[in-house]
Amino acid sequence: MLDQNTFDLRKYIQGNGQSMGVWIALVVMIVFGALRYDNFAGAYNISSFLNYNSMFIAIALGMCFVIMTGGIDLSVGSVVAFTSVCVAYLSPYGIQVALPGGILAGMAIGALNAFFVIAMRIPPFIATLATMLGAKGGALVISGRQTISVDWTSNFTKFGMNNVGGILPWSIIVVAILAVALWIVLEKTSIGRTVEAIGGGEDATKMMGLPVNRAKAFVYILSGGCAGLAGVILASGFGAGQPLEGVGWELSAIASVVVGGTLLTGGLGSVPATVAGALLLGLVFNILNFENGRGVISFSAYWQMVIRGLFLFVVILLQSRVSRVGAKQGA
Repeated sequence: MLDQNTFDLRKYIQGNGQSMGVWIALVVMIVFGALRYDNFAGAYNISSFLNYNSMFIAIALGMCFVIMTGGIDLSVGSVVAFTSVCVAYLSPYGIQVALPGGILAGMAIGALNAFFVIAMRIPPFIATLATMLGAKGGALVISGRQTISVDWTSNFTKFGMNNVGGILPWSIIVVAILAVALWIVLEKTSIGRTVEAIGGGEDATKMMGLPVNRAKAFVYILSGGCAGLAGVILASGFGAGQPLEGVGWELSAIASVVVGGTLLTGGLGSVPATVAGALLLGLVFNILNFENGRGVISFSAYWQMVIRGLFLFVVILLQSRVSRVGAKQGA
């Protein structure tokens, strides 16, 4: 897409037209919020917004890779809840134990998904639906159907509550490093090219001799690990393992990926645009909350969901428009 030596903005837009709509919408929303609300661009709002939405960015990154292969992972929300309970029990040992422990717990469920999809040839929708129910039930069993308080005497809560420089939460820094690493994997490594090739045609990819099963196992384990990271952020940021949390989070992840221009049929995806999609969805709720605070118009949680859906529809239409213009210019 990009020349190795020079950056051609026109070529980049033509090659990434499907994802340009989300960047335009994100910039417009940020400018609108900064101009309309007094404390929108304040350090507290930026910090809390990034900290909370780092969880959704994490699960959207894993979902992006799964969808690029033409698959789906419905288990991520339940995995977040399950791992949040697991790391709450590990919190007395500090973040140095709880963080890898939560990620490994998520990766274990991701490996189970990969086994069902690859070895047992179960459709991803059915396989991950089964693990979604299993992870949710497991979270309720090990927690006794109640939230599990973390150990406040260890350094565990610093990960989800402390900021760097008073504005950047540790959680968003870790997720940003993850996003950069996955961007490099997708754009510069053979496993990334294989992931995209599978979405374009799995049979053809096999005929080319590419490691299809290894790439599919990678994306499901990655998705589980990203959900595990989100579970650590959830428990550390809220001070408790939340077995009832995560309901519908898989839909938010899918929406972030699709708004970012990734095709549900696979074969095309963008890590930066997926991050932008997750930020855009969170920004819609953030702006609606500020609007409620003005006291002029009051939107209930139900109306916020309706407005969010309509906004997503407009963004997708904008994507399609920009994509068609880019295709015509390329022709």
